[in-house]
Amino acid sequence: MAFSSDNVAVFLAVLDHGSFSAAARALGRVPSAVSMAIAQLEAELDLALFERSSREVRPTESARALEAEARQMAGQLRRLQAHALSLHQGLERRLTLAIAPELLSAPWSDPLARLAEEFPSLEVEVLSAPQDDALRMLHDGAAQLALIYERTKVDDRESFQELGSEVLVPVISPRHPLALERNGSFRLEDLVDLRQIAIFSRVAEDADQRVLISRKVWRTDSHLATLGLVRAGLGWAYLPRRLAQPLMESGELLGIVFAHMSSELRLWVDVVWLNDRPLGLGSQRLIALMQDIAGLEARPAGK
Repeated sequence: MAFSSDNVAVFLAVLDHGSFSAAARALGRVPSAVSMAIAQLEAELDLALFERSSREVRPTESARALEAEARQMAGQLRRLQAHALSLHQGLERRLTLAIAPELLSAPWSDPLARLAEEFPSLEVEVLSAPQDDALRMLHDGAAQLALIYERTKVDDRESFQELGSEVLVPVISPRHPLALERNGSFRLEDLVDLRQIAIFSRVAEDADQRVLISRKVWRTDSHLATLGLVRAGLGWAYLPRRLAQPLMESGELLGIVFAHMSSELRLWVDVVWLNDRPLGLGSQRLIALMQDIAGLEARPAGK
């Protein structure tokens, strides 16, 4: 076979440097070895690739016609070698990140974009699931990392990195009868008997008590479903401010204001993994990239 990884590298070096001697220096070889490799390639292809002169070589039309595919072949080989090295160093084949639906609007995609640049062969799976379900996926081995709100109880099987906080704001549709009556101004006790739309686990019966206020609750497993029900005037809900703010500014949602206290709820956000399962190279790097954005130091479980 005429082309090989070695003579493609030589062919491209001569194209790039314009002479056998300069290509030889770039490749760490002697000029005669480069000249011989090109001559052998030309003989096997039965094509003249370069016009020789005393000082330089010029690529022929045949060489220019082959250049693009040769560069593509060299690039594929570099990617293959990088992938093999990454696997040797512990890169997982697939990284699965489970995310609580309220956090889908959080800036987690930027670290993933940087991860994709560093490990282009890594498959990434991003799954949205209510917080309890995301943790269950983590413990069942269906995900390596979970992006969730800080739990009220810490599991010593888990380690986590705090990534900052998310502000939840109570919102209601301006079309809701009570919103029209009160113009968004409520007391906390007013919400107890007003239907709340809350995200629940698909399996667990309990919701996060920090955000559960009303006696009457409709359940969803998605922030988008929650948003749709609220916009339809079927109840009120806590939603991430970054999601709700544009809708409040456009008048599609009305922020609920408490007369006697702040209505906002700030929850800390963690990326969580298991202590007894070694993290692959991609998972470790993603945690570090998330930490860089958060600007926070890791803290051990239980502290």
